[in-house]
Amino acid sequence: MINQELVINLIELRKRIIYILIGLLIVFIPLFKFANQLYDILAKPLLRYMPVGTQLIATDITSPFFVPLKLALLCTFVISLPNTVYQIWQYTAPAMFRHEKRMIIVTFICVTILFALGIGFCYYVVLPVIFKFIGNIKSSDILMMTDIGKYADFVLDLFLVFGICFQTPIIVFLIIYFNLVNYVKIKKLRPYIFVGCFIIAAILTPPDVISQTLLAIPLYLLYELGLLISLIIKNRDATL
Repeated sequence: MINQELVINLIELRKRIIYILIGLLIVFIPLFKFANQLYDILAKPLLRYMPVGTQLIATDITSPFFVPLKLALLCTFVISLPNTVYQIWQYTAPAMFRHEKRMIIVTFICVTILFALGIGFCYYVVLPVIFKFIGNIKSSDILMMTDIGKYADFVLDLFLVFGICFQTPIIVFLIIYFNLVNYVKIKKLRPYIFVGCFIIAAILTPPDVISQTLLAIPLYLLYELGLLISLIIKNRDATL
């Protein structure tokens, strides 16, 4: 009986993995044709502030192929994520209780929205400010010609940092919701959290004051948002 259940689970797992791979292929095949256009979009915040006549360069022979390919693969993963999550959900949901399903669905939606907001904030606010600042303070004798691979790594790392840091409200809410830390106690930690946000920003961002501030301030505001959401949920539960 146990072996039969194991075999059924393995067959179901294999089916879900195949569906995930099919979803990835369906997205990647057409997306690969536009890999260079995707990189052009990624490079816009820098190109806008580069001197006229300069451009991004490739210091490695294979970079013009592999860097856009890497970007296309990352975009494929993000775009096909709903299908990936759905297949994982179909495999794990039967073993969950109703309230657990509801919690996971709401959490996933919030995580996705906040991660997208983090990337958008980084792309439209942080990157232009950083590149404008660098372009203004650099010596006139320095010609900005950045390698495409290093630029892509720099920007994607920042996307990841801001996407993760924008999960702060969810983290704060879950900590309070599961009584890991009392609401009153975590509220009293505000001065330490404020300083901690700047320390985290100094560790995760490039070594300049602007990018550190642009991460630290939203990070603290997101902490406050987490407190506000926790208070609303707490008051709502108390009235039920």
